Amino acid sequence: MNVLPYLNERDINLFIERALDEDIGEGDHSTLGSIPIQKESVARLLIKDRGILAGVELAEKIFKTYDQSLVLTAFKKDGELVEKGEVAFEVKGSARSILSTERVVLNCMQRMSGIASYTHRLTEIIKETSATLIDTRKTTPNFRIAEKWAVAIGGGINHRFALYDMIMLKDNHIDMAGGITKAVANTKEYLKQIHKPLKIEVETRNLAEVKEVLLCENIDVIMLDNMSLTDMAEAVKLINKKCKTEASGGITEETLLSVAKTGVDYISVGALTHSVKSLDLSLKVVN
Repeated sequence: MNVLPYLNERDINLFIERALDEDIGEGDHSTLGSIPIQKESVARLLIKDRGILAGVELAEKIFKTYDQSLVLTAFKKDGELVEKGEVAFEVKGSARSILSTERVVLNCMQRMSGIASYTHRLTEIIKETSATLIDTRKTTPNFRIAEKWAVAIGGGINHRFALYDMIMLKDNHIDMAGGITKAVANTKEYLKQIHKPLKIEVETRNLAEVKEVLLCENIDVIMLDNMSLTDMAEAVKLINKKCKTEASGGITEETLLSVAKTGVDYISVGALTHSVKSLDLSLKVVN
């Protein structure tokens, strides 16, 4: 199992159980009605487009969760570049079990492979810079675990997984709290009360706000949101490695390299998970 903290057996199993229950419910009546219980089959996952494969490990867990007797033989690994016409894996066993789990496996793998492929493409653009590509919480409800996993497979870095594992004071928090200084002070007092040493990131919209954050102690990351390249580069100089920097807001494939060259540590791109095209895959019975 991957060492990413959210990829634990409990959460993975819960995700799979919910996905199978959503799709199968009281029973796959099409399969139960047409396929004899004793029928054994072999199916192969066919690659129908070029990209980075993701979800093989998850696919095996889905098959095994539904039917422990199913056997998956992988020919390609998560994170591997695949070409149209190649076979990613072969699964053998109960024909009923293969058919009933087919759509859940494909839905996960197609989406995950699309995310991994796009993540890989963007990381290649900035590989000669010091910037690191990170994701956001702009994910599909109840599918975040797979989407974040896919970003990691594609070579990106996961930002916080959810609201509970890091403090991020965004514009609305700051405005509602009465400003950056007050929002930070309130947050530090809260963390002291609940005895949680969470990292703190503060969003800034201009250089004046960057300077205000720098007056606050023990800030881990300053987000530079929707700033011009000139202001972003100036902000990096002002911060001078006192904490990490994150560029965010409307960053596209076309502007990514220019942003990276400003010297920021991280670049967050919501499109990694909310605007990708799934990789075309197909599960075909061969026996």
